[in-house]
Amino acid sequence: MTSRIDARFAALKEEGRPGLVTFVMAGDPDEKTALEVIKGLPAAGADLIEVGMPFSDPMADGPSIQLAGQRALKGGMTLAKTLNTISEFRKDDLDTPIVLMGYYNPIYIYGNEKFIADAKAAGVDGLIIVDVPPEADDELCLPAMDAGINFIRLATPTTDGNRLPRVLENTSGFLYYVSITGITGAAAPDPGKVAASVARIKESTDLPVAVGFGVKTAQQAADIGKGADGVVVGSALVSAIADSLDRDGNATAETPKAVHALVSDLASGVRSVKR
Repeated sequence: MTSRIDARFAALKEEGRPGLVTFVMAGDPDEKTALEVIKGLPAAGADLIEVGMPFSDPMADGPSIQLAGQRALKGGMTLAKTLNTISEFRKDDLDTPIVLMGYYNPIYIYGNEKFIADAKAAGVDGLIIVDVPPEADDELCLPAMDAGINFIRLATPTTDGNRLPRVLENTSGFLYYVSITGITGAAAPDPGKVAASVARIKESTDLPVAVGFGVKTAQQAADIGKGADGVVVGSALVSAIADSLDRDGNATAETPKAVHALVSDLASGVRSVKR
């Protein structure tokens, strides 16, 4: 079965350019505003959307995404409400791929079987669960794939030739290449090193490779996009949300506009790349 993710990357390949993958946190800064932000992402230029599942102990995330999760949790966001956000998005958009990204604990508490069924019903296309290793594929990965949900793995600069085949074994949709070692938003990636790493990975898989961590500008998106199938931007977008809030941390009329304007700028970067 061809998923929305497969179809989108095939369309991007036909178009001859990399895709823009945008990450925002569900419920940040509140449920209503977050939905407005997410609904506007495709028109702003996002090709795929990652939606973060708020969690109290996000070990791989830098300060900006940690704060986004805290704002969402403070506002009462839950995993059930996150799935409802996806359902609301799907009422108007049946084409843009949606990937849920986060940690296993909230899913485990929700119940794996119920989560997979509810995620599929909501219109979720893929999962990136950063703390579930390939050795635990029976836990979540294989059941998700059986339900028609892509399970997307992370590879890093330290994923060597011995580890990569295990990472790729049950990965589908695309491979997420973390361009730097460390937490999200910590440093800018080196385009030359990224291109070399992506080329090495592609020797072992036909999957598209999307590159994330540290991309903040249209120029960086273009530079990384020259050597990747997709460019992931997250920290810069949640920072745009944070910068738009009022003194009490509440959304303003500028909050969705700030995110969508940045996405449009980033989209101009990836769309300038022609193959």
